Amino acid sequence: MTRARLPNRRLAATFEFEAAGLRYTATIGRFADGRLAELFLSNHKSNSAADTAARDAAIAFSIAVQHGADPETIRRALCRDSQGRASGPLGRALDILVEEQP
Repeated sequence: MTRARLPNRRLAATFEFEAAGLRYTATIGRFADGRLAELFLSNHKSNSAADTAARDAAIAFSIAVQHGADPETIRRALCRDSQGRASGPLGRALDILVEEQP
């Protein structure tokens, strides 16, 4: 599938959250029809291993979604603890987005 390009200028929403005791910031962008199109993640400790891993995960997620992957399928496939809570920042950010849907 061909990558669905986003406009150079677009609206974004930013929120903060915690995962595994670390603070993260997420910024999301959507396609014109409202579907999730991109996700940026960063850790409060810039250039740390946690920051790099979160940024890389978000980049891979964004590329996959822009090539037609289903964000919900990715969300459900990510690591979870025994209570079903997301283990990493990408999963936690996606869970927050699902929780906030009407």
